[in-house]
Amino acid sequence: MESRFAAMHNTKLSPLFGRGEEIELLLRRWRHATQEEGRVVVLTGEPGIGKSHIALALDEQLQSESHITLRYFCSAHHTNSALFPFISQLERAAGFKHSDSPTEKLSKLDALVAQSTADPEHVAVLASLFALPASDGYRLQELVPQKRKEKTFEALLARLDGLAAQQPVLIIIEDVQWIDPTSLELLAATVEHVPQLRALLLVTARPQFMPPWPSYPHLTTISLRRLGRRDGAALVQQVTGGKTLPKEVMDQILAHTDGVPLFIEELTKTVLESKLLQEREGQYVLERPLPPLAIPTTLQASLMARLDRLSPVREVAQIGAVAGRDFHYELLNAVAGLPRERLNEALDQLVRSELIFRRGEIPHAVYTFKHALVRDAAYAGLLKSRRVHLHAAIANALEQQFPEVVQTQPETLAHHLTEAGLIEKAIGYWLRAGKDAALRSANLEAIAHLERGIELTGRLPASEGTEKSELGLQLVLGPCLIATHGPAAGKAVATFTRARELCERLGQPPEYLQVIFWLATASVVRGQLPQALEAIEGLPAAAEACGNRPALLNGIRGRAMILMFMGRIVEARETLERAIELFNASQEADRIAARSAGQDAGVSMLVFMAWVSGIFGHVDEAGSRMTAALERADAVRHAHTYAYAWYYASVLHALRGEATIAQSYAERCLAISERHGFHHWLGLSRAIRDICAAMLGPLGNRLDEVKAAVDEYQRAGYQLGVTVQFVLLCPALLRHNQPEAALEVIDQGLSIVDHNSERFFEAELYRLKASALLMRGASDPDAESFLGQALRTARSQQARSLELRAATDLARLWMNQGKRAEALDILGPTYGCFTEGFDTPDLKNANTLLAELEVD
Repeated sequence: MESRFAAMHNTKLSPLFGRGEEIELLLRRWRHATQEEGRVVVLTGEPGIGKSHIALALDEQLQSESHITLRYFCSAHHTNSALFPFISQLERAAGFKHSDSPTEKLSKLDALVAQSTADPEHVAVLASLFALPASDGYRLQELVPQKRKEKTFEALLARLDGLAAQQPVLIIIEDVQWIDPTSLELLAATVEHVPQLRALLLVTARPQFMPPWPSYPHLTTISLRRLGRRDGAALVQQVTGGKTLPKEVMDQILAHTDGVPLFIEELTKTVLESKLLQEREGQYVLERPLPPLAIPTTLQASLMARLDRLSPVREVAQIGAVAGRDFHYELLNAVAGLPRERLNEALDQLVRSELIFRRGEIPHAVYTFKHALVRDAAYAGLLKSRRVHLHAAIANALEQQFPEVVQTQPETLAHHLTEAGLIEKAIGYWLRAGKDAALRSANLEAIAHLERGIELTGRLPASEGTEKSELGLQLVLGPCLIATHGPAAGKAVATFTRARELCERLGQPPEYLQVIFWLATASVVRGQLPQALEAIEGLPAAAEACGNRPALLNGIRGRAMILMFMGRIVEARETLERAIELFNASQEADRIAARSAGQDAGVSMLVFMAWVSGIFGHVDEAGSRMTAALERADAVRHAHTYAYAWYYASVLHALRGEATIAQSYAERCLAISERHGFHHWLGLSRAIRDICAAMLGPLGNRLDEVKAAVDEYQRAGYQLGVTVQFVLLCPALLRHNQPEAALEVIDQGLSIVDHNSERFFEAELYRLKASALLMRGASDPDAESFLGQALRTARSQQARSLELRAATDLARLWMNQGKRAEALDILGPTYGCFTEGFDTPDLKNANTLLAELEVD
């Protein structure tokens, strides 16, 4: 396991003046974690306040106890490198060397993983993080991105479980304000999982970090304060080796540093190195009055002053700063252009000054700046032209001598190329980084890489080559935005529109069909159904003509979805049958390629067929189609597809009156959407969940919560599917005797019908309006008029399930008026059209009413 920090960096920890209370609290949490259940502590504080020192001091306190320490470091230079702190920790713990062959690295990784788990799949999964040639028996390359990510999380958590089963574990994760989104997702899962382990998870962060996890009972947050004057003075004396400073010097140090421990240490060292003081009889004295501005007033100035006094080795520190907070000896040697003796002496001097630490032995040593602020100060001292030159040299060295970095961290090479002004080459690596992140289901990281590449294309002269480069980036960006923001979000639509413009300039390449599908989908979700249908009408024929099977699948299913929401149910069913037949005959590669629309095509087709079948009157078929959709979602294990399937399942079961089942699926959709940032499912699933809760129990303030959720959805630019929310909400309101609120919701729904042509549930809105009017005390003719309209609309659409509901309500109304024959005439033939679904509430209600009508 990882060695102690002090040994690893050949330095001695400073006493933690004024931090005894925090250390004591951490020790109590450790005792609880090892004897009862795991604990989490978050240390927050401004830069230089001593968060890392406290974490390290805790580890030192535990030296006499049997335990394992795992340390993870987040990096300001890797905020969009998926799983960077976890990959780096594995690399350190396994003892990888640059000179190791892939086989040697795999052997080391195998040995490391064997310490905690016996599952060989975990080795294969973790090896894929380093692009190592593990056994292909698990066919990881065939897994969808979300499934690969899940297996990676499982392997990393299993390693933690295995270690904690052997000994208590101290887990330290530093600087999480810089954590990449995928690592943050894994960290959140770890925070939730910790109570099951003998482990203390210690997280350090700057105050701006906002944790994504709730306030668990096992979690404590400690906000570190600045040191008081007494503790600050004690820290100064520790740095001076116990020798006292002149009072005016001590006063200026304490005044300038304002209780920030790192500043106190560095400014004291700056003063000692400045030759302002002379050592006499165990103390420092001033030979002459202290000159004005002799003591730097900022931490940056203090660090710059120390580096300037180390002028013979300053350039080495600056080269390292260009590489990042951590830098490898071999990379520095390749770039510095210095004789090895001079380079080694310069690095040794920097280590002696405690501005940098060393881990390992030359030539495999890795150096780390004492603090991010030290690295920033070294970098800031470079002239711009020198920075450009060094970034170019580092990029060249990485490309020529560090193929593993190019393969696993193309974003690092892209960054250096960008800073070096090598734009065209940088764009290619940003694209590669975006693709790699997307394949890991690290959508947020992928978006950051791709947007960086797109921004760079704007710096190049307009040309066909530049447009092709930008189009490549936009095409990878599209699915990432669909998954994270939804197809109707402003950023997504802007991406689709720009991609279409580029395709038209480039003579409509094959990708043009996919872009048209995206734009049609955006129009659909925004409620612009006629325009969407017009846009997509020619897509299937065009895709078929050029043999583009994925575009053909998406074009047909997209057209079917539009027809369904427009209430053209027969056409929608026929189109879906063709789409499903085509999907079943397709190769798996084409099925996966079709997922660029944002979700699995097979699942999408099946959920739509379930809805259409249910409205069409094939009730049992609707259930079997939805079951097949959910089974397919389990098979592909694609996060956004899960959210998609669970939402449509929740609505289907809610429409069938199965509120408990519907609520369960809505909860699942909401949970996965919150975890992955699927914004457009959040409001919809939250609304369904609350509607079902209102159907099962008290209404409480759920009406306001549902309205807020739907409003959030609509404010984000989404309109599609809102009417079904109103159709489901109205019965809940009527159940709680709120006809006025129901009428308000119904009128909103009918307004959307008129404005957007979303007519799938139009008949149901008319029927519910009649029910609300009757509850409010309206006359029978008013209610009868809306029931007649509901009946006519349902029949025109062949929406037999909605026709049965309208006929049942109208028959009951007529029965109460004594018009039993008319009631039988309207309900009997409608009920007689059904051949399945007789155990559902709608058919049971209709059958009961028929029995009452047939009694003389």
